[in-house]
This record gives sequence, C-alpha cells and structure tokens, in this order.
Amino acid sequence: MRRWLVESLVLFGGTAVVVLLLSFPVVAPLLTVTQAVPAVAWLRDALAGGLGIGLLIGAALGLAALTVLGARGARREGGVIMVGDIAALLPRNRPELGWGAALSVNAGIVEEGLFRLALPALLVIVTGEPVSAFVLAALVFGALHAYQGWAGVLATTIVGLLFTLLYVTSGSILLAMLVHALFDLRTLVVIPMAVYRVHKVPGSLRFPKPLTIATPVAEPAVQVECSSEKPIEPPSQT
Repeated sequence: MRRWLVESLVLFGGTAVVVLLLSFPVVAPLLTVTQAVPAVAWLRDALAGGLGIGLLIGAALGLAALTVLGARGARREGGVIMVGDIAALLPRNRPELGWGAALSVNAGIVEEGLFRLALPALLVIVTGEPVSAFVLAALVFGALHAYQGWAGVLATTIVGLLFTLLYVTSGSILLAMLVHALFDLRTLVVIPMAVYRVHKVPGSLRFPKPLTIATPVAEPAVQVECSSEKPIEPPSQT
C-alpha cells in the first residue's frame, strides 16, 4: 500500500503539476465557458442558494445511513458486496488502515487535480468544446481503473462524471477534492473497520534480517547386507 501511495503521488500528482504548468491559462476560462452552457447554467440556477447545500448535506447523510445499514447487513452475511475487483485495495490490519487513509486523501487531491483541472484544460485545446473535454477526462479516469474489471470501470466512470458535475456546478475544486477523499475514506477505512474489524488486527512482525536456523545435516545411512547363516562379528579392538 505504501508503494501504491508513492506511485499515485508521483504518476498522477506529477502529471497534474506538469500539465497544469502547460495549460494553466486555460483552466479558469474553461470553467467559465462550461458554466455558461445552457444545461449547466440551468442546473447552477436550480441549485443556487440553500438548495444546493441542502442537497449536498442530504446526500452525505443518506450515504452515511446506507453505510451504517450496509455494514450491519454485511457483518451478518459475512462480507461486503463489492462493485468491481477492489479486494486487494482493502486494508487487512491496523497499520494498513493508516495507509488506506493516506491513499484516500492523496486520491482526492491528485486525481481531482489531474482529471478535473489539468486534463480537461489540455483536452479542450484539442476538442475545442468544453463539455466534451470534461467528459473525455472522466472516461480516462474510469479507464485507468481497468484493474477492477468492467464493473469497476463503469462504476468509477459514473463517479468521475459526478465529481465533474460537482466541480463545474460549484466552481470549487476544493469541494470536489474533499468529497472524493471522503468517498475513498468510506471504502478504505470505514467499511474495513465496521465490517471486518481490521483495526483490531495488530499486523505482522518485521525482522531486520531473515531468520536463519542452523539445522544439522544427517549423515548418510550405510546399508550392510548380511547373511542369516553367519552372524556379523564386531571388529577386534587393539
């Protein structure tokens, strides 16, 4: 999990920084133009004021309630029904929970920075149309989860589109980063603790050097053939 964290930080974070340096002048105008698209403008007006905040709070409470009910049901059934092959990502003991939390926060920051800010700004230079740039970036986000199988790709693509919609309608990349991190914390920290009780598993011990135990080498056995007619006499001692 430490390796996944470093690779994600270097690959996604580094790519986001490089692309943002190249396309930063396009980021703010892209958001403005996208918000002016009639459908997006209508949605922003509908969510203006307290309605949007109320929906966001309601969605958070609904997700929390579903998580609690799902965790109780999963404990009775013996496991969680997973969308996509994510079993290898789940922490298995208390030390890995810390890495799971770090992975969640890192994903919220670097992935939103790459797939909601940097990549759409680069793609709009090619496509010339803002909505398609954001949609293509969300599709790339989903495709990079191919290791989770087709169900995982489909699920992460939908989630990526929702994060894109959140960023475009709110105009705040920090809000998208926060929601993304909380979403991953639910998967990589809350569910493993609530269902599998991994916070009670202390983890494995590590030794500074591999343990080696010297074992005696058995001497080869000597087979002696003897005849039943004449017994073998012991050698005389001088």
